[in-house]
Amino acid sequence: MEQYFAFQWHITDSCDQRCQHCYIFSENHNISLQEMSYQDIQSVLDNCMEMCSKLKRIPYFYITGGDPLLHKNFWDLLKLLKSHNIAFSILGNPFHLSEEVCQKLKYYGCERYQLSIDGLRDTHDFMRKPGSFDTTIEKIRCIRAAGIKSVIMTTVSNTNSKEILEIIDLVVKNHVEVFAFARYCPTSFEKSTHIAPQEYKEFLQVCWEKFEEYKDSGTTFNLKDHLWTLFLYEKGLFTLPEGLDDDMIYDGCNCGNCHLTILPNGDVYACRRFESRVGNIYTDRLYDVFLGKPMDQYRQYNNFEKCSQCELRRFCRGCPAVTYGYTHNFYAADPQCWKEVKNI
Repeated sequence: MEQYFAFQWHITDSCDQRCQHCYIFSENHNISLQEMSYQDIQSVLDNCMEMCSKLKRIPYFYITGGDPLLHKNFWDLLKLLKSHNIAFSILGNPFHLSEEVCQKLKYYGCERYQLSIDGLRDTHDFMRKPGSFDTTIEKIRCIRAAGIKSVIMTTVSNTNSKEILEIIDLVVKNHVEVFAFARYCPTSFEKSTHIAPQEYKEFLQVCWEKFEEYKDSGTTFNLKDHLWTLFLYEKGLFTLPEGLDDDMIYDGCNCGNCHLTILPNGDVYACRRFESRVGNIYTDRLYDVFLGKPMDQYRQYNNFEKCSQCELRRFCRGCPAVTYGYTHNFYAADPQCWKEVKNI
């Protein structure tokens, strides 16, 4: 994906669920829901394509919301993407999927459809909506039958960490093409969902053993959390290449690198998982936003209080969004990183 630039494009706040860890609704359940007009959608796409042309990158869109299928011009947007031969993925809910809808998504170029499973039935439905678990399992088959890759994403916290192994069994049983998890990112200083560093390392170990058990199952296990790099490094399964440029970032968090988030009100975020507004796509050119000073603050890799002194700085850096959620300091030490680094 090095030639691509990824846009997480929130076209609407409208949603059938009120998930407990949602960025939109977790703090204020009485907010005014936003939705882009079709005219704004056209303008946004032109702005994104202009930036990518100048950067010599290929735009890739993760269309989301809310639930993007609820947008009144959803299919008009997909027609627009198809006219430019732009492939995309959908991050959405299962409730409005059908065989016909999935076939239309495939026709317009949808490569992946991501759903969430955040626990076994009782836990998942408590976090999201009664009936959501069973509907999600049902629609996996619908997505796959249309020739779209099914992706299951799990948000991990101390609330559901003990259920993850059974979720892995579940996704393999249902022939999900891609499974990944990311850590819960607090929207305030609430700490009840916190996982201690050593406990998180042990959690990764049991997940790794489960992944190895299913390595020939047909399910790809996306090691989304950058602390996997540290885990594999300590196991001798990841080694630092020779001849590296000390000033080059090779992997890890893409914040400030090849990713932007666009919200329905036009605000542009360096990352949707924390407060990181860097501009507004209705008033700014994205090319200027991406190369501007507000964005540049997320590229000051030597400012990381712990990671800057670690040999994995160019490949890991944990999750600064999770760090921000716990500390309100983007550059603080990742709260689940177990590595001891000298001279901090």
